[in-house]
Amino acid sequence: MAEWLFFGFLQRALAAGILAACLCGVLGFFVVLRRLAFIGVGISHAALGGVALGVLLGVEPLAAAAAFAAFAAWSIGRIGRIGRLHEDTAIGVVFSAAMALGVLLLSVSLEFQSDLLSYLFGNILAVTQTDLWLLGAMGLLVLVAVALLFKELLFVAFDEEVAEASGLPVRLLHHFLLTALALTVVVAMRVIGLILVEALLVIPAAAAFQLARRYPAMLVLSVVLAIVGTVGGLVGSYQWNVPAGASIVLVLAALFALALVAGRLRTQLGRIDASPLPPAN
Repeated sequence: MAEWLFFGFLQRALAAGILAACLCGVLGFFVVLRRLAFIGVGISHAALGGVALGVLLGVEPLAAAAAFAAFAAWSIGRIGRIGRLHEDTAIGVVFSAAMALGVLLLSVSLEFQSDLLSYLFGNILAVTQTDLWLLGAMGLLVLVAVALLFKELLFVAFDEEVAEASGLPVRLLHHFLLTALALTVVVAMRVIGLILVEALLVIPAAAAFQLARRYPAMLVLSVVLAIVGTVGGLVGSYQWNVPAGASIVLVLAALFALALVAGRLRTQLGRIDASPLPPAN
């Protein structure tokens, strides 16, 4: 394990993994509370179109993916409101259109074809110093904004109607959360890829939900489990020469299974109140 201290690419991989885990742990807290897991799927797949567009235009693919994913997230919210559709229907429309655009651009871009797998499934060991600075800037922006609006976001997640009646800009906060999710997807894309990013957004928070009985504890546990799963998966990937993205997801799934069993056992033994966290609307 001494290699992690001396090789630059391993240090960058570890830093990128921890950054993505922190972001996904925080945003996953709201994803689970507000039942937005399917939105993460839609945004992550929409980012594929942004990557392809960035390659064709000669723009940094991660920056293009961030802008395109944010636009897709806003479109999901807007279509759902003006079209009087449920959000999952709007996600299906935007997700399909964005994926079709990505496939179309893919067919005319040989450069993108050669890099496709790294964006779909992640290539954390190939993270460059430039990537790390870009990921760090986006990550810091999202975390600071969420910290400043945390109470308002939690209020909206717990009871949207009461929050709106209290004068909070519920629609604006919802669009902010969608934008933060879009940027988080792009950050995590470099670690485990677009196809597997949903796992990092949902599994740690879902595991924390099984163990915590208060929202602050759930948030902390979500971040901790995301970091443990990412670092554990990364170490396992290096040790056994298996894909990093898949290794991270499997470690996260194992942590969720343990949390499920632990939560059940603690409830049966009567050591804590059996009632779970109150579900958000």
